Amino acid sequence: MPKNDYSSWSKEDLIKKVKALEKRKKYGLVWDSAREPEKIVLDCQKELPVLKEIKKNKIHSGKDAVTHILIEGDNYHALSVLNYTHEKAVDVIYIDPPYNTGARDWKYNNDYVDINDMWRHSKWISTMEKRLQLAKHLLKESGVLLVAIDDHEIHNLRHILNDIMGEKNYIATICIEVNPAGQNLQPNTPAVSHDYCLIYAKTINKTKLIPRKLSDEELKLFKEEDENGKFLWDNLRRRGGNSTPQDRPGQWFPLYVDPATNDVSLSKSKNSIEVWPIDPKGIKRIWRVNPEGFEREYEEGNISVINKAGRLEIVMKSYAPMGRKPKTVWTGGRYSATTYGTKLLIDILGKNAFNYPKSLYLVEDLLRYYANPSSIVLDFMAGSGTTGHAILSLNQEDGGSRQFILCTNNENNICTDVCYPRIQKVINGYKNSKGDDIAGLGGNLKYYATAFVPAAPTDKNKELLTRQSIEMLTLKEGTFENVKRNPSYVIYRNSDKYTGIIFDQLSFADFKKAVATVNKPISLYIFSLADDDFSDHFADMRGLVKICAIPESILRVYRRIFR
Repeated sequence: MPKNDYSSWSKEDLIKKVKALEKRKKYGLVWDSAREPEKIVLDCQKELPVLKEIKKNKIHSGKDAVTHILIEGDNYHALSVLNYTHEKAVDVIYIDPPYNTGARDWKYNNDYVDINDMWRHSKWISTMEKRLQLAKHLLKESGVLLVAIDDHEIHNLRHILNDIMGEKNYIATICIEVNPAGQNLQPNTPAVSHDYCLIYAKTINKTKLIPRKLSDEELKLFKEEDENGKFLWDNLRRRGGNSTPQDRPGQWFPLYVDPATNDVSLSKSKNSIEVWPIDPKGIKRIWRVNPEGFEREYEEGNISVINKAGRLEIVMKSYAPMGRKPKTVWTGGRYSATTYGTKLLIDILGKNAFNYPKSLYLVEDLLRYYANPSSIVLDFMAGSGTTGHAILSLNQEDGGSRQFILCTNNENNICTDVCYPRIQKVINGYKNSKGDDIAGLGGNLKYYATAFVPAAPTDKNKELLTRQSIEMLTLKEGTFENVKRNPSYVIYRNSDKYTGIIFDQLSFADFKKAVATVNKPISLYIFSLADDDFSDHFADMRGLVKICAIPESILRVYRRIFR
């Protein structure tokens, strides 16, 4: 029978083939994504998501302050909108998804998923896979994705991320002691005290890690200073890995020390003492430099001799590094979810309103390694808003202009009663549980909720989508100040550029008059049923105006996502 033509196969042969496929082993992740499709995803075949600003929730602390974004709505819808407004624009994504422990703490198709649901892993994988696919499109080529997780789903998450981000773009797994006391889940198991953070790059060779600054305790070790900076005298003898003559034979040689003058040389003299790089346990090591390197460093005054416990030790200057890379195991009280997560949130809100928020300092430290002072940072599972708080804190610390975008649904009023009030108080300031005044960290906030327009491609719906896209377009351009608004067109601006949205092509002349004195770039969006090119109509403004027909540019993105 033909190998790939099953039309002529007998029933018995087909059954045999199916059973063989069922027994087939496959390395990676296999799950039943079609058994129970996610309703939120299917609904996007009927309605397209847009944004609607909730103006009463706007926060403004200064004209020059960074404008942050909070989107209330399902994160699948929010990510769909952001695929249009922020494609390849985000520097760092951090999320803390449901851990799928079997507790009734997350929903699939409006039903809580618990330990009795035999499909709970399949549902969790389907949920994560769809959203991570959308999230990847938002990252810059240099961007980084950080995902918090615990033991329940880390194995599945690794497979998902290897598939979506590429195994070659895996950076690290950080193991973090988030519960120093340990959680006694069962009588015969160790007390669980850790979580993880998986880190992936969009493109591994374009990602840049930002070493952290040395702590005050670390800086104290470097007690001396010269024109090149702070330093300490460290043994010239190498230790640790690759430190034996077999590893580097060119660095196994004697040095000669004159005990009267403490001069060191490669050459033996009358009164010199021969010194080999042998450690106090008698193990042969090597010097940290080869003979040529020794002569260069000694000539520059970087090598000296000290007497340590009756031993002559040859030492070399070690300068304080500009920063340090993170290690893959993090411990310390600052990462305690109880102290700097739950208790901090109670201190801010005055009530226990959210289960298991992450330590503020943990999120700060994760972000500081990858979010430079001008980064855009997205958290599409924002929960209590710890990521937003961390960004505001980092900006306060170094004067940065990082922008956060937070997305969360409003299940159990988590957005309106927890995330938004927290950000509001951290920006404006608040009284803690002791009655102390906590100064605000500053910043502006735009609050949006997801809304919908019919997906059927009628002329009426296309016009409706265009009319409802103002918030999406101004978010895309970062132009939030309204200059002019009428039924035919609207104009927005920021300090660097303008955004125009024209609904009626008969208003071209009026629009040109309205921007006649503008000498900044203008992003111009024009309603068209047919994706027309309007460049000839604005030839006199060439070089100043960038034109895009809508809603087709939005629909192209949605067709890719919802196909």
